[in-house]
Amino acid sequence: MNAADWLAARPGIRSIRVAASDLNGQARGKRLPAGHAAKALAGETRIPLSVLNVDIRGDDIEGSPLVFESGDRDGLLRPSGRGFVPMPWLDAPAALLPCWTFREDGAPFLGDPRQALEWVLARWRARGLSPVAATELEFYLIDDAGAALRPPPSPRSGKRRLGGEILSLRALDAFDGFFDDLYAACEAMGVPAESAISEAGMGQFEVNLAHGDAMKAADDAWLFKLLAKGLARRHGFAASFMAKPYADHSGNGMHVHFSVLDEGGRNVFDDGGEGGTATLRHAVAGCLSAMPASALVLAPHGTSYDRFVDGAHAPTGIGWAYENRTAAIRIPSGAPEARRIEHRVAGGDVNPYLLLAAVLGAALAGIEDGAEPPDPLSGNAYAQDLRAIPDTWDDAIAAFETDPWTRRILPDELIRNFVATKRQERTLWDDTPEAERADLYLDTV
Repeated sequence: MNAADWLAARPGIRSIRVAASDLNGQARGKRLPAGHAAKALAGETRIPLSVLNVDIRGDDIEGSPLVFESGDRDGLLRPSGRGFVPMPWLDAPAALLPCWTFREDGAPFLGDPRQALEWVLARWRARGLSPVAATELEFYLIDDAGAALRPPPSPRSGKRRLGGEILSLRALDAFDGFFDDLYAACEAMGVPAESAISEAGMGQFEVNLAHGDAMKAADDAWLFKLLAKGLARRHGFAASFMAKPYADHSGNGMHVHFSVLDEGGRNVFDDGGEGGTATLRHAVAGCLSAMPASALVLAPHGTSYDRFVDGAHAPTGIGWAYENRTAAIRIPSGAPEARRIEHRVAGGDVNPYLLLAAVLGAALAGIEDGAEPPDPLSGNAYAQDLRAIPDTWDDAIAAFETDPWTRRILPDELIRNFVATKRQERTLWDDTPEAERADLYLDTV
């Protein structure tokens, strides 16, 4: 069923949303009557290009060439190919048309995070290769109605879960109504949600999305975050992907697993054994070399750096290992044909498009160079003398702006806009009282 038929089969839908992801992963676009669906599907919805380059509050970036210097020119929102999806977190039936942004002459707007990922994937395709990816999304359910953040009471028992209860079915069942609605909505939206588990933090959960084409994996993660945040509010609490909502509890991560298929559909990381191919090692080497440059993508907000604590399940040193969750890059065990790389650095607050662009861009650069990584780690990576991942926002901004690796893995326009955005947000962070910082980021990122 095409998108127009999908809408026609749902006469109760009276409004649509046409939107793309900004640099922080927020949906930016327009609300239109359902009668405008044909125009939206034709890619005729106009939007200022500067809208995809705003700060965390949605304010213009001071001095951005996209605003006054260019006359704040329009671009076009064109459908991403997903078609309309339902928006079950709203009170009235509505549909969302996920889009990406083009200039009026038809050229891709490379300040669009989805276009930046496509820029990377085009380079893979030029080599006859196709990355396949999957994401693991951690988030907290939070009662933010009072002065202090705390877990919401269970709708079943009325009690608050104050412990981590790792992989506890009781913790999942306490919010069974929310998860039933979440999985039903994922099915309706075409988001391939698989297992859900309770995690180490109080009120913390993880949902894994199935592997597939890398662009679809990013689309799925972006839609899942919109869905989880919106649906949680319907249930009377917040879903937060913020990297560290609680100082004394585990942070939220978004781990990425990826492998690469050749034109015959063969996994080029598979050598029939546990070690993986030379191509896998080259990809690992690229990811390690680009980690300082890509840290700002992996940890994009002021709160992101609270997560980098030794021994707290977030990697702090640049290294790799086989079947070792203390390393930044892990090669999971399992069947050789499923040999893959797990990149474990990113927080839950990342933009999924930029995350995959940075990780896959780095892996490709390593393959192009034929680079070899250092020896894989053994034992506890936290106890070893490793080069540190940038652990302050200032250091990450500086590395992203100046490290040559950044321009190897991302387009120049994206780099310029992202740096300007993060510098403005850094100033905003300093000007925001500490008590208000969580409110700024809690269910925004």
